[in-house]
Amino acid sequence: MRKIAILTVAAVTLGAATAQAGSLGKPCTSAPEAQWLPMPQLQTKVEAQGYKVQKAKLKNACGELYTLDKNGNRVELFVDPTNGQIVGQM
Repeated sequence: MRKIAILTVAAVTLGAATAQAGSLGKPCTSAPEAQWLPMPQLQTKVEAQGYKVQKAKLKNACGELYTLDKNGNRVELFVDPTNGQIVGQM
């Protein structure tokens, strides 16, 4: 019974850390959605910085772009949807 409790606590802690890392614990912008750039423009801005976008979505007022960097490494970028500025990465 004790092992189950420990595993449950570990799983909840890991889940919370993953959710927080996914959005960096906060939205990328507080601007209304009407001020956000279209996804193709966000992708173009990121690609101009040397990344190759494989998949992109908007989540929690953040652009989440799954990319490859110049060395071919996978990098998840968090982008302010109002200007395309990279605000974090994993």
